[in-house]
Amino acid sequence: MMVMMMMMVMMMMMMMMVMMMMMMMMMMVMMMEMVMVMVMMMMMVMMMMMMMMIMMVMMVMMMMVMMMMVMMMMMMIMMVMMVMMMMMMVMMVMMMMMPFSR
Repeated sequence: MMVMMMMMVMMMMMMMMVMMMMMMMMMMVMMMEMVMVMVMMMMMVMMMMMMMMIMMVMMVMMMMVMMMMVMMMMMMIMMVMMVMMMMMMVMMVMMMMMPFSR
């Protein structure tokens, strides 16, 4: 009887040990998964930040280009206006110089 009890206790202890080991393994795996998820999240956030930075830079570049384009357009319009004014002036002068025909 005692031997049977001892055997039962030993079996119980072994089972407990195995269960503990399994639990530890599970915990380790869970921890690893958590860490992996955390790292993945961090990577995602970093990527998002990088993308945001790149987008910001692109936006600034686009703004600069747009400003340049607008400036160029303004300059072109100004030039055209100046040319038109010059032409008008020349026409006026020519008309003035021309003798009035009856």
